[in-house]
Amino acid sequence: MNFLKRIGIFLLVNFLVMTAISIIINLFGIGMEGKWGLLLMCAMFGMGGSFISLLLSKSMAKWSYKIQILQPGARHPKAAFLVSAIQNMAAERGIKTPEIGIYNSPDANAFATGASANSALVAFSSGLVERLSEDELAAVAGHELTHITNGDMVTMTLLMGVANTFVMFFARLLTFVIDNSLRDNRGGGLGYFGYVMVVTLLQNVLMLLAYIPISAFSRWREYRADAGAAKLAGAGAMIEALKQISAAYTPQKQGDSFALAKINNKRRVSLFATHPSIEDRIARLQAQL
Repeated sequence: MNFLKRIGIFLLVNFLVMTAISIIINLFGIGMEGKWGLLLMCAMFGMGGSFISLLLSKSMAKWSYKIQILQPGARHPKAAFLVSAIQNMAAERGIKTPEIGIYNSPDANAFATGASANSALVAFSSGLVERLSEDELAAVAGHELTHITNGDMVTMTLLMGVANTFVMFFARLLTFVIDNSLRDNRGGGLGYFGYVMVVTLLQNVLMLLAYIPISAFSRWREYRADAGAAKLAGAGAMIEALKQISAAYTPQKQGDSFALAKINNKRRVSLFATHPSIEDRIARLQAQL
């Protein structure tokens, strides 16, 4: 469970929803006849679970991080600057200004979430606001706004929906094969509880494998969001912001469920890494100067 918490609120909620759906399916024997019927059932529940996760993401973020929403006319100079900058960027990109919030944390980080471009949230840590200059904050805001206008959360939802569908489908198909292989003329097989346990185990293993391409997409979207920030606020400002964020890095709590959404997740780059290294991101931005 700690691994799931580390890779992001969306994946965590998705996992919990999928586990609940799987239990309901197994307890009540919900299903359809044949492989195509099973695939259709898995698609319905898999995509449904993913979209439930998306719809809950903004509320979960506000509740988990106790985010204070900023209003126009904020007294703190940098808070007022953020509101104005994001309003201007949103108007330039043709979307409704997202909710803008600050959460109390010494780490220098920010994230965006929400079900659509016109119902999004951009949150900044207090440590980020205190450390960065206004130009650097504008670059970070541009990065997060690009995530929103690129529809990254919706794309992630579709990816997770497809992953959920085939994880549920193949977990049950493989369990059916295992169950049949253990049967003979006298009966046998996994039995009800054995079937449920094997399905659950296979779902977890297959979901871990599904996270590999999903994490690859997450790394690619970070490069794309950096490029968007460079267009909105300048490549130089984004480079300096990344340097400041890297210098201010503090290890995330083991239970930090927003790592996937944050601008900086300074963990070792691997198949499951949701962010590329800051060095690689800076190198790509420098090529735009």
